Amino acid sequence: MNDSQPSTTPPEPVEPIGAGGLTVLDPPPGFPGPADAPGDEADDRTAQSAAVQDRLAGRLSDITSLHRHTERLARARGTAATLDAVLGSVAALLGAHRGVLVTRMPGGGPGQPVGLGLDRASLGALETVPTEQSLLARLLRERDRPERLYSPDLAEDPTTGDRLRELAVHLGLGGCYGLPLATEEEGPLAAAVWFWDGPAEPDECRREMARLYCEFAAPLLAKQLEADRTRRTTEALRRGLLPDHLPQADGLRLAARIVPAGLDRSSGSDWYDAIPLPDGTVGLTVGSVSGDGPGAGPGSAPGAAAAMGRVRAALRAYAVLEGEDPVSVLGDLELLLKTTEPTRTATAVYAWIEPAERRITLAGAGHCPPILVGRTGAEFVETSLSAPLGMLACWEAPGVELTAERGDTLLLYTEGLARRCGPTLHAGQSNLRRAAADAPRDVRIDPARLCAHLLAVCPAPEAAPATDDLMLLAARFE
Repeated sequence: MNDSQPSTTPPEPVEPIGAGGLTVLDPPPGFPGPADAPGDEADDRTAQSAAVQDRLAGRLSDITSLHRHTERLARARGTAATLDAVLGSVAALLGAHRGVLVTRMPGGGPGQPVGLGLDRASLGALETVPTEQSLLARLLRERDRPERLYSPDLAEDPTTGDRLRELAVHLGLGGCYGLPLATEEEGPLAAAVWFWDGPAEPDECRREMARLYCEFAAPLLAKQLEADRTRRTTEALRRGLLPDHLPQADGLRLAARIVPAGLDRSSGSDWYDAIPLPDGTVGLTVGSVSGDGPGAGPGSAPGAAAAMGRVRAALRAYAVLEGEDPVSVLGDLELLLKTTEPTRTATAVYAWIEPAERRITLAGAGHCPPILVGRTGAEFVETSLSAPLGMLACWEAPGVELTAERGDTLLLYTEGLARRCGPTLHAGQSNLRRAAADAPRDVRIDPARLCAHLLAVCPAPEAAPATDDLMLLAARFE
């Protein structure tokens, strides 16, 4: 196993690349310059000139190939696509057939491997290599990290360790070449090793192309990993602002599902809640906060998520105080929103449930109408037309009362799900109602399975990433 440590001597000056992207090449040894060429060696000059042209053509081909691969990398969206691009492009530049890449975990060890031409079993086998023998672990070191690692034949290399040689024979791995992906600011971010199917070693030109590509890829990967960390942190915050469990009530079975939108695209934040009230009744609510408050806007959902948490907490308090009157609950919430969140608006529906009598009293504020799923179909519970909270000088809307049958399920959902189910909001609502009505009986009687079914039958468009949260709250009367 050969490795290359970073050089401690300053690099020699390099000629700048010209406007055409080609480095000026000196004549090869033995090739006379124009002033030195004797007149009787025209044939030699022609042959040597052709050799230089071949070298230039080869260099131009290499630069074109590198440019094509870096363009592909720049178009990658998301960490997974970036890692796949790195594995595939460097394999092509080296002429390798397979590869494995890992990112560096916060503790310094390797993360979950990503493979090229290696199935899950092969990747799992490579993870059994002890740390002291692992090529990836060596490339992820903070200190004494080699610039590259290579072996012409892993199975015959005595420096690779017994376990790695054993796997090389078992998996049919020949030569290998490994590179770190690191930046000066972040240190090692990832490491990758590429394999040939037999003994092999890349020439110097291929090595240089792979090195240049990884130098270009490392800063892009650093940005993707930082975006992932931010997204995970914020999504944990958003989920922490929602219920971690649903209450149990005699005669009522509850289930909920949420699929958050990407933080780089979302401009709002949705909530759901099921509130056990002192008299044995239950308050159900879903809603959405949006607006141009501090920290909110497209691509900046954390501010809207924090506002959603405040609004949901206030609604819980109002529900405990006057939960049997949904109009009063939403009216108080509207006053609070205008006072404390003047640049934001919210849509909401709140339902007061009496499980024993199967009685529902609800009110909505600019929100999608609930759906009542029964034995023979599904119908909208039409709330009166009303504006979102915080939009008008004074919010007003009458409540709606109805009695459900045993076995009926009340569905509350947010606008994001309806829009995913159809080309327009109205069409999406109709499609969602139809999907609930057409669900198999064994699905309709289980609120958790019904939520999962409705999310599955309303798939997101492939070309249009979700910009709204998807949320469902189902309550079945037993």
